[in-house]
Amino acid sequence: MTDIELLGDDDWEVVRDVRLHALRDSPLAFGSTLAREEGFREQHWRMRLRSSPWWVARRAGPPGSHVIGLVSMISEPGSTSDDRHAVGLWVDPGARREGAGTALLTAVVAAARAEQARTVSLWVAEDNDAALRLYGRLGFEPTGERQPLPSSPGRAESRYELRLD
Repeated sequence: MTDIELLGDDDWEVVRDVRLHALRDSPLAFGSTLAREEGFREQHWRMRLRSSPWWVARRAGPPGSHVIGLVSMISEPGSTSDDRHAVGLWVDPGARREGAGTALLTAVVAAARAEQARTVSLWVAEDNDAALRLYGRLGFEPTGERQPLPSSPGRAESRYELRLD
């Protein structure tokens, strides 16, 4: 069973630990780097949680539950005011293809709808086939926008968008 939980700024250690784990596991999937984010202090992690919503996916099991995924939603600089942007989506390799990614993006879409957004967008590395399949199943479509991946400029990422109207 997977539960989705919206975190608050007192959950900064959860976000830090999962985010650093994600960067170790999938360093080529993100615009940031492990070295950069390992240097963040508590204040930075709390600021992230205060400035945008973060969700985790938890899998129940003895003796409790553990986090198997993470995502955040922002208003991306340069985007229209009615667009919300999914960032940092990651699912633990042992939990992939079990619905956690879908559940996390569903939480983002619900929050975007609650904010009267017209679209949800995201950037994805063009060679991340599993993510591309997930986004396609959920109705995200390519916008045609491309850019070098900030953490790996020799690779490209494309922008995808889901229309909510």
